[in-house]
Amino acid sequence: MKSEYPIFKPFGSAALIVEWPTKINPIVLDTILDYKNVLQAYYHKVEVEIINTYNSITILYHNGIEDIYNEILVLKSLQLSKRDLKVRRKKRWFIPVCYESEFGLDLEEVSSNSGCSIHEIISMHTDPSYTVYFMGFMPGFMYLGGLNPRLHIARKDQPRLRVEKGAVGIAGAQTGIYPAASPGGWQIIGSCPVNLFDPSVKEPCFASSGDQVKFVQVSMEEYGAICERSYVPEFELL
Repeated sequence: MKSEYPIFKPFGSAALIVEWPTKINPIVLDTILDYKNVLQAYYHKVEVEIINTYNSITILYHNGIEDIYNEILVLKSLQLSKRDLKVRRKKRWFIPVCYESEFGLDLEEVSSNSGCSIHEIISMHTDPSYTVYFMGFMPGFMYLGGLNPRLHIARKDQPRLRVEKGAVGIAGAQTGIYPAASPGGWQIIGSCPVNLFDPSVKEPCFASSGDQVKFVQVSMEEYGAICERSYVPEFELL
Protein backbone atom coordinates (compact mmCIF):
# COMPACT_ATOMS: atom_id res chain seq x y z
CA MET A 1 0.00 0.00 0.00
CA LYS A 2 1.32 3.40 -0.96
CA SER A 3 2.52 5.50 1.97
CA GLU A 4 0.42 8.57 2.79
CA TYR A 5 3.62 10.52 3.45
CA PRO A 6 4.85 13.05 2.70
CA ILE A 7 1.83 15.33 2.82
CA PHE A 8 1.92 18.56 0.77
CA LYS A 9 -0.26 21.52 1.70
CA PRO A 10 -0.45 25.33 1.61
CA PHE A 11 0.94 27.19 4.62
CA GLY A 12 -0.53 30.66 4.29
CA SER A 13 -0.50 32.49 0.98
CA ALA A 14 3.28 32.48 0.37
CA ALA A 15 4.50 29.18 1.78
CA LEU A 16 4.09 25.44 1.41
CA ILE A 17 4.72 22.74 3.97
CA VAL A 18 5.71 19.12 3.41
CA GLU A 19 5.08 16.78 6.35
CA TRP A 20 6.33 13.34 7.38
CA PRO A 21 5.30 11.17 10.39
CA THR A 22 5.32 13.09 13.67
CA LYS A 23 8.24 11.44 15.43
CA ILE A 24 11.90 12.02 16.20
CA ASN A 25 13.61 9.47 13.99
CA PRO A 26 17.01 9.57 12.19
CA ILE A 27 15.64 7.67 9.16
CA VAL A 28 12.86 10.24 8.73
CA LEU A 29 15.46 12.99 9.13
CA ASP A 30 17.65 11.51 6.37
CA THR A 31 14.63 11.41 4.05
CA ILE A 32 13.82 15.03 4.85
CA LEU A 33 17.38 16.24 4.32
CA ASP A 34 17.74 14.35 1.04
CA TYR A 35 14.58 16.03 -0.22
CA LYS A 36 15.79 19.40 1.09
CA ASN A 37 18.92 18.99 -1.06
CA VAL A 38 16.72 18.35 -4.09
CA LEU A 39 14.67 21.46 -3.36
CA GLN A 40 17.74 23.63 -2.86
CA ALA A 41 19.10 22.53 -6.23
CA TYR A 42 15.75 23.14 -7.95
CA TYR A 43 15.15 26.56 -6.40
CA HIS A 44 18.73 27.85 -6.62
CA LYS A 45 17.62 30.77 -8.82
CA VAL A 46 14.39 31.47 -6.94
CA GLU A 47 14.11 33.54 -3.77
CA VAL A 48 12.92 30.96 -1.29
CA GLU A 49 13.80 29.93 2.24
CA ILE A 50 13.73 26.20 2.99
CA ILE A 51 13.44 25.23 6.66
CA ASN A 52 13.39 21.71 8.06
CA THR A 53 12.18 20.50 11.47
CA TYR A 54 11.84 17.02 13.01
CA ASN A 55 9.13 16.01 10.56
CA SER A 56 8.58 18.75 8.01
CA ILE A 57 9.98 21.13 5.44
CA THR A 58 8.57 24.62 5.04
CA ILE A 59 9.23 26.54 1.81
CA LEU A 60 8.83 30.31 2.10
CA TYR A 61 8.47 32.06 -1.27
CA HIS A 62 9.75 35.62 -0.87
CA ASN A 63 7.93 36.77 -4.01
CA GLY A 64 4.73 34.85 -3.34
CA ILE A 65 3.25 31.85 -5.15
CA GLU A 66 1.49 32.35 -8.47
CA ASP A 67 -0.39 29.03 -8.42
CA ILE A 68 -0.20 27.14 -5.11
CA TYR A 69 -1.70 23.88 -6.35
CA ASN A 70 0.49 23.76 -9.43
CA GLU A 71 3.50 24.36 -7.17
CA ILE A 72 2.42 21.41 -5.03
CA LEU A 73 2.38 19.23 -8.16
CA VAL A 74 5.96 20.35 -8.87
CA LEU A 75 7.02 19.48 -5.30
CA LYS A 76 5.45 16.04 -5.57
CA SER A 77 7.24 15.42 -8.86
CA LEU A 78 10.57 16.43 -7.34
CA GLN A 79 9.97 14.18 -4.35
CA LEU A 80 9.27 11.19 -6.57
CA SER A 81 12.13 11.80 -8.99
CA LYS A 82 14.87 12.37 -6.37
CA ARG A 83 16.80 14.18 -9.10
CA ASP A 84 19.91 16.20 -8.33
CA LEU A 85 20.38 14.19 -5.13
CA LYS A 86 23.83 14.91 -3.75
CA VAL A 87 25.74 13.00 -1.10
CA ARG A 88 25.59 14.84 2.21
CA ARG A 89 28.86 14.87 4.17
CA LYS A 90 28.04 14.53 7.84
CA LYS A 91 30.32 15.62 10.66
CA ARG A 92 30.60 14.63 14.31
CA TRP A 93 31.42 17.68 16.44
CA PHE A 94 33.15 17.37 19.81
CA ILE A 95 31.75 20.08 22.07
CA PRO A 96 33.17 20.83 25.55
CA VAL A 97 30.80 21.08 28.51
CA CYS A 98 31.55 21.90 32.15
CA TYR A 99 29.16 20.19 34.58
CA GLU A 100 30.38 21.88 37.77
CA SER A 101 27.63 22.81 40.24
CA GLU A 102 28.08 26.50 39.37
CA PHE A 103 26.67 25.68 35.93
CA GLY A 104 24.58 22.56 36.59
CA LEU A 105 21.71 24.42 38.22
CA ASP A 106 19.28 21.51 37.92
CA LEU A 107 21.60 18.53 38.36
CA GLU A 108 20.12 17.78 41.78
CA GLU A 109 16.58 17.86 40.38
CA VAL A 110 17.55 15.60 37.48
CA SER A 111 19.27 13.27 39.93
CA SER A 112 16.15 13.08 42.11
CA ASN A 113 13.90 12.51 39.08
CA SER A 114 16.10 9.82 37.50
CA GLY A 115 17.42 8.09 40.60
CA CYS A 116 20.93 8.50 39.18
CA SER A 117 23.93 10.09 40.83
CA ILE A 118 25.33 13.29 39.34
CA HIS A 119 28.36 11.30 38.20
CA GLU A 120 26.04 8.89 36.36
CA ILE A 121 24.09 11.76 34.80
CA ILE A 122 27.27 13.29 33.40
CA SER A 123 28.41 9.90 32.11
CA MET A 124 25.06 9.25 30.41
CA HIS A 125 24.97 12.75 28.91
CA THR A 126 28.49 12.54 27.43
CA ASP A 127 28.22 8.95 26.20
CA PRO A 128 25.96 9.26 23.09
CA SER A 129 26.57 10.90 19.75
CA TYR A 130 23.52 13.13 19.33
CA THR A 131 21.87 13.87 16.00
CA VAL A 132 21.36 17.51 15.04
CA TYR A 133 17.76 17.50 13.83
CA PHE A 134 17.26 21.19 13.16
CA MET A 135 17.91 24.72 14.35
CA GLY A 136 15.10 26.53 16.09
CA PHE A 137 13.85 28.61 19.01
CA MET A 138 16.69 31.07 18.41
CA PRO A 139 19.62 31.32 15.93
CA GLY A 140 22.15 28.57 16.62
CA PHE A 141 19.97 26.49 18.95
CA MET A 142 20.52 22.87 17.93
CA TYR A 143 17.73 20.42 18.73
CA LEU A 144 19.63 17.24 19.54
CA GLY A 145 18.07 13.77 19.59
CA GLY A 146 19.48 10.66 21.22
CA LEU A 147 19.24 11.46 24.94
CA ASN A 148 19.44 8.44 27.22
CA PRO A 149 15.82 7.57 28.26
CA ARG A 150 16.89 7.58 31.92
CA LEU A 151 17.54 11.31 31.58
CA HIS A 152 14.18 12.18 30.05
CA ILE A 153 12.56 14.83 32.23
CA ALA A 154 9.78 17.40 31.85
CA ARG A 155 10.48 21.07 31.36
CA LYS A 156 10.39 23.23 34.47
CA ASP A 157 6.90 24.18 35.68
CA GLN A 158 8.11 27.75 36.07
CA PRO A 159 10.57 28.74 33.31
CA ARG A 160 13.51 30.94 34.25
CA LEU A 161 13.34 34.53 33.06
CA ARG A 162 17.02 34.28 32.11
CA VAL A 163 19.10 31.29 31.09
CA GLU A 164 22.73 32.19 30.46
CA LYS A 165 24.47 31.86 27.10
CA GLY A 166 26.06 28.41 26.77
CA ALA A 167 23.72 26.71 29.24
CA VAL A 168 23.29 23.02 28.41
CA GLY A 169 19.80 21.74 29.09
CA ILE A 170 17.60 18.68 28.79
CA ALA A 171 13.83 18.51 28.29
CA GLY A 172 11.74 15.51 27.32
CA ALA A 173 13.82 13.34 24.99
CA GLN A 174 16.01 16.25 23.85
CA THR A 175 19.16 18.07 24.86
CA GLY A 176 20.52 21.37 23.60
CA ILE A 177 22.67 24.43 24.23
CA TYR A 178 21.39 27.99 24.60
CA PRO A 179 23.43 30.06 22.09
CA ALA A 180 22.46 33.32 23.80
CA ALA A 181 20.93 34.42 27.07
CA SER A 182 17.14 34.09 27.04
CA PRO A 183 14.16 32.91 29.06
CA GLY A 184 13.92 29.13 29.11
CA GLY A 185 12.34 26.15 30.81
CA TRP A 186 14.82 23.35 30.14
CA GLN A 187 16.61 21.62 33.01
CA ILE A 188 20.14 23.08 33.10
CA ILE A 189 22.95 20.58 33.77
CA GLY A 190 26.10 22.34 32.50
CA SER A 191 27.63 25.07 30.38
CA CYS A 192 29.37 25.13 27.00
CA PRO A 193 32.11 27.75 26.41
CA VAL A 194 31.78 27.61 22.61
CA ASN A 195 30.17 30.40 20.56
CA LEU A 196 27.38 28.63 18.67
CA PHE A 197 26.24 31.46 16.43
CA ASP A 198 28.33 34.10 14.66
CA PRO A 199 26.36 36.21 12.13
CA SER A 200 29.59 37.79 10.84
CA VAL A 201 30.74 34.62 9.04
CA LYS A 202 29.39 32.79 5.99
CA GLU A 203 28.17 29.81 8.04
CA PRO A 204 26.89 31.42 11.27
CA CYS A 205 26.46 28.03 12.94
CA PHE A 206 29.23 25.48 12.38
CA ALA A 207 26.91 22.45 12.63
CA SER A 208 24.12 21.49 10.23
CA SER A 209 21.03 19.29 10.35
CA GLY A 210 22.14 15.66 10.03
CA ASP A 211 25.48 16.23 11.79
CA GLN A 212 26.25 14.66 15.13
CA VAL A 213 27.38 16.19 18.42
CA LYS A 214 29.34 14.48 21.18
CA PHE A 215 29.78 16.29 24.48
CA VAL A 216 33.19 16.20 26.15
CA GLN A 217 33.42 16.96 29.86
CA VAL A 218 35.93 19.69 30.76
CA SER A 219 37.10 21.08 34.10
CA MET A 220 36.46 24.62 35.28
CA GLU A 221 40.07 25.50 34.36
CA GLU A 222 39.68 24.11 30.84
CA TYR A 223 36.35 25.91 30.50
CA GLY A 224 37.97 29.22 31.41
CA ALA A 225 40.84 28.70 28.97
CA ILE A 226 38.41 28.02 26.10
CA CYS A 227 36.40 31.15 26.96
CA GLU A 228 39.54 33.26 26.61
CA ARG A 229 40.17 32.41 22.98
CA SER A 230 38.32 31.98 19.70
CA TYR A 231 37.44 28.33 19.64
CA VAL A 232 35.79 26.17 17.01
CA PRO A 233 35.10 22.57 18.07
CA GLU A 234 36.97 19.72 16.44
CA PHE A 235 35.09 17.37 14.16
CA GLU A 236 35.47 14.14 12.23
CA LEU A 237 33.80 13.22 8.94
CA LEU A 238 31.29 10.38 9.13
